[in-house]
Amino acid sequence: MAPAPSRLGYAVFAAMLAAAGLPIYIHAPKVYVDSYGVGLTALAGVLFALRLFDVVQDPVLGWLAQRLRGHRALAVIGGVAVLAGSMLGLFAMAPPIAPIWWFALMMTGLFSAFSFLTICMYAQGVAAAPMLGPQGYLNLAAWRETGALLGVCVAAVAPTALDATGDPYGNFALGFAGLCGIALWLMRGQWSGSRVATEENGFRTVLSDPIARRLLIVALMNAAPVAVSSTLFLFYVESVLAAPGWEGPLLLLFFLAAAVSAPVWTRLAAQFGARAMLISAMVLAIASFSLVLTLGQGDTMGFALICLASGAALGADFALLPALFARRMEQIAPEAAAGFGLWAFVSKLTLAFAAVVLLPALEAAGFRSGADNPQGALDLLTYLYALVPCVLKLGAIAVLATTPLPEGGRQTKI
Repeated sequence: MAPAPSRLGYAVFAAMLAAAGLPIYIHAPKVYVDSYGVGLTALAGVLFALRLFDVVQDPVLGWLAQRLRGHRALAVIGGVAVLAGSMLGLFAMAPPIAPIWWFALMMTGLFSAFSFLTICMYAQGVAAAPMLGPQGYLNLAAWRETGALLGVCVAAVAPTALDATGDPYGNFALGFAGLCGIALWLMRGQWSGSRVATEENGFRTVLSDPIARRLLIVALMNAAPVAVSSTLFLFYVESVLAAPGWEGPLLLLFFLAAAVSAPVWTRLAAQFGARAMLISAMVLAIASFSLVLTLGQGDTMGFALICLASGAALGADFALLPALFARRMEQIAPEAAAGFGLWAFVSKLTLAFAAVVLLPALEAAGFRSGADNPQGALDLLTYLYALVPCVLKLGAIAVLATTPLPEGGRQTKI
């Protein structure tokens, strides 16, 4: 029997993982471009190679998490140690080898540990959520994803807040290592009691289920816009808005809006259904990204309002989609580690897409970080930042609208 879930433990553990996920795609490329002179195309090549590695690695990590379910606590401790060590190596020390290779090595450790720990957390949540009652998946998701969004908020702005220390990224990495220790302590005793898996509860079960397949496609198409905007955010604020120094406050506004809106979306989903709320959030995201095309140099306040609206839309993505997938895994594959191995792969694939397509395109157009750029390069940066997310969101709406979600009672109620 799984232990009663610690809502606070799941929230802090999710915050730790989130701090090591999306913000690293915001910070790391710019740090290695500005501090070590690594080219955008070289960085994109490394990130793409890592994602090709994930094609094999993430499903294998899902299988491994399932096989280690009886020793999950020790496995999680090992994973957190790799996560913290890789973050320290990435930001808190000068590369002892060629920067591009050190970047590749540390990112491999960081995201391998990130994937394994994410799989373990979500799989354990599937076993624990029913203890919270009929709305257990939604309840646990609200705590977990709100914690994740707060973790993203802190990690996104921490280097800016620590700028006066003289080593903002190194101190960020040290603070992250401390957060890892706190997360492990709060989740002590939470990793036991996993159900005995049956032989069919693997990738074949997940991929043969039409609803699970469609949810994975929705996750891919819906997460890609976040990957695009995250990859280009710092470059857009610095070069198009010409607002250096505003990156931290704008990121904080974006992710705080997501964190505040996440529990609101969960309450609305309980009343009106998850699909209706997800589609509403996607429409809001499309509207907000479209308005980016109207902005130019100096329009910082207008962009702040767009960050507020698009962040609020992101809250639904974080709170509702994982809960829908977890509910489906409980129905078709109760020992859901394998399913969340696929989920982790989909999430990281979107970031790879953003890096390997967008960064080389910008470099080819003559864009240079921190330099005076030709108008054509700035226009391309704006179009990539605004239009690509809109197109992908439209695709996600089309798939979600035609996906049956028989979750009991109201069809799309969690």
